[in-house]
Amino acid sequence: MNKPNMRYFEKEDVIHIVVADGEESRSVELSPNITVEIDSDNQLIGVEILNASAFLRDSVLDSVQAKTMNLLAAQPA
Repeated sequence: MNKPNMRYFEKEDVIHIVVADGEESRSVELSPNITVEIDSDNQLIGVEILNASAFLRDSVLDSVQAKTMNLLAAQPA
């Protein structure tokens, strides 16, 4: 597997991540804004994220907030 390659299309607010070389045979929508690209051997070759800035902001905030809450809960009062 090759090193993943990511491109951000600012005008469209889309991130496209190429996971492996190959020709797309089909795509599968995982959620309204995330689609994976599959080759003819049913191997993942790419991921497309629509409304990327909002998706990343929300994902990062959720992750940071959860980890912060866990750290705070683990500290003695």
